[in-house]
Formats: sequence, C-alpha cells, structure tokens
Amino acid sequence: MIYHFKEVPIFYEVTGKGPVMVLLHGFLESSTMWKAIAPPLTKHFTVITIDLPGHGKSGVLSETHSMELMAQLLFSMLHHLKIETATLVGHSMGGYVALAFTELYQQHTAGLILLNSTTYKDNDNRKKNRDRALRYIKTQKDSIISMAISNLFTEKSRLQYASEIEQLKLEALSFPLKGITAAIKGMRDRKDRTQVLQNFQKKKWIICGDKDPIVPLEDSTRISEVTHTPIKILRSSHMSWMENTDKIVKILHFNE
Repeated sequence: MIYHFKEVPIFYEVTGKGPVMVLLHGFLESSTMWKAIAPPLTKHFTVITIDLPGHGKSGVLSETHSMELMAQLLFSMLHHLKIETATLVGHSMGGYVALAFTELYQQHTAGLILLNSTTYKDNDNRKKNRDRALRYIKTQKDSIISMAISNLFTEKSRLQYASEIEQLKLEALSFPLKGITAAIKGMRDRKDRTQVLQNFQKKKWIICGDKDPIVPLEDSTRISEVTHTPIKILRSSHMSWMENTDKIVKILHFNE
C-alpha cells in the first residue's frame, strides 16, 4: 500500500489483528527484513511494516531525513489509519526513529523495543566516518554500500550468511543515492535520547547482540542500567533479526 506524506509515496503493509506493532527497519534495509518475523506475529498483533524514506519502495522526502521527520511521517500515517497507539520495534536506525517518535508522541507509544540500536548520539569518530561516506559515495556507491553491509556482521557470520548478505547488498544498491545520503545525514545529526527511554514507563526492551560491531554490548548494558530497561542479549552480530529470528519472535510476543 502507498501513503503519501508531503506528496511523496511511502510504502507500507498492514497484516494481522490485535494490538498494533510497527516494525521499523535500519539503514540500507527495507520492510523486507521482517519477512520471517512478521508472519508469526500477525496471530496476536496488527503488524505494520514500512519502507522508511529513500529505502525500499518509498520516495525521498528531503536532503536530510532527520529522525524527527521520519517520526512525523509515522505519526501522520498512523493517524491516517486511525491508529491511536502502537508498540514500536526499531532495528538500528529504526530504533532512532522509534525514540524520536516516543519523544514527540509519547502518549501514542504503547511499547518500545530497541533491536541492535542505541539511545546515544554519534560520537566524533562515527560522525567523521559518516562525513567520509558522504564525500565518496557519489563516485563509490557500490563499494561503500558493500562495505557498510559487510561491517554489520562478524567474520564468522559473513561466511554463514553469505547468500543473504549478497541479497541485502543487491537491494540496497537499488536505493536512490539521495535517500542514502539523507539517511546518513539524519543519523549523523541525531541527538542523544537516553532520557527519552529512561522516562518511558510502559513496556520496553533492549535486544542486543553479544558481538555487535556497531552497537557494543557494553553500551547496551549501560543504557539498560541507566534507563531501567530490561535487556535480552543474543548470540549475534548487528543483524540479530537474521541470526536469531525465532528468539526475537518469542521476545516480541513478550513470552521471554
């Protein structure tokens, strides 16, 4: 289905019945990442998947896709669908969007699950890496995307999921350059939202990987302690949704 936000087409799907759960993908991903996770959830939840701007089948909204802008898009779409509250599940960048949504529309957030994501803003080194990617991506799009996706996995998991990684790369290469750079700018400029998670008193989880090369385990553990958020540590890299599908489904059913 297509929802137009600021006259830009945004692709989404709604399946299942019950309380609403919105699944938000990460950078260089799309709603297709949920294809093994969403179906079992539809027995108990109305599941909404969305292609965030500049990813998948969705258009580009702006030169910078700030987390606030994407949160406003999500709120507008939920309002259009006459949905008052939803549990948000965000992988990586999707978690940043979920936090921004919760900050802006806390009364509409029924639950908040960060999957391989963080409340912290980019540190100086990460910002320099984002700026470097922005400088070179116009002429080296293929190599930068390939490296970025490979870096989400450990060396062992790169071998184990080689075919799936190639599919991720192929899909990401189809995304418009403007959408990719807009997301990089939005992530680079986002603010720290640790306080947002700490103040959120409804159902919340942190799901992290013990060998996540992007969001270190010590960061997730520290955020969990400071914000009083229950944590689930999985044996995985940054791509827990691929490496621990069944476990994540159980957690999202709030069975574990």
